[in-house]
Amino acid sequence: DSGLRFHYVAAGERGKPLMLLLHGFPEFWYSWRHQLREFKSEYRVVALDLRGYGETDAPSHKENYKLDCLITDIKDILESLGYNKCVLIGHDWGGMIAWLVAICYPEMVTKLIVVNFPHPSVFTEYILRHPSQLIKSGYYFFFQMPWFPEFMFTVNDFKVLKSLFTSQATGIGRKGCRLTAEDIEAYLYVFSQPGALTGPINHYRNIFSCLPLQHHEVIMPTLLLWGERDAFMEVEMAEITRIYVKNHFRLTILSEASHWLQQDQPDIVNKLIWTFLKEETTRKRE
Repeated sequence: DSGLRFHYVAAGERGKPLMLLLHGFPEFWYSWRHQLREFKSEYRVVALDLRGYGETDAPSHKENYKLDCLITDIKDILESLGYNKCVLIGHDWGGMIAWLVAICYPEMVTKLIVVNFPHPSVFTEYILRHPSQLIKSGYYFFFQMPWFPEFMFTVNDFKVLKSLFTSQATGIGRKGCRLTAEDIEAYLYVFSQPGALTGPINHYRNIFSCLPLQHHEVIMPTLLLWGERDAFMEVEMAEITRIYVKNHFRLTILSEASHWLQQDQPDIVNKLIWTFLKEETTRKRE
């Protein structure tokens, strides 16, 4: 209904159950490359470029990136793909959107899988009580400034962008699946296009207009995966999330893994997702 064109990459046959993948910041559909290959045997796997990212349209006004719009995008995309429900998976900011879709449109989500992002209510409550998390989320406040955050990302041949994925502090660690030169190149190509950072940062420029939430409960089976070495999110929030899930809830924390979990430990992540998907179906049959 928004009139925007969305870009996505799909694997697996049409007609199979839909698995919809929502990436985080600063990423695009490519962050799900390992999952696209893995789950296509049993699912129609669709990795989206969110509004403002990659080859998806990027409206110019900040107001066009309110959480309400982002949630409606997912509903519209589901319908335009010819589905009325899906397995929904989100990482980081895509995890925030996935939680909200599950809360607002529970009938559309059969199973919810979130990677390194707590329930949004946990996030807002925790951040107010824990200065350490407030500091880690400092970039949310930095992103409220016009134009300057975009400029900072481009300085020194996109040094900030590269270091997010590769530095010792925030990047994928020694035991992870490090990004190859080609992977880094793909990220640089997407974010070096003219104006390519404004849409993504506009997502954050609206965050304070939509939280706290009116509704909180998540009623479908939920899997939360967490890399314990996440430089941006404190692991304590993962456990508190349990309070808001009124169904089967499974939390798995991977001790050696970073924030970029599905790229860092793809084999383990894929295995945990398969287990969760299969386990629920057998439980229902019983």
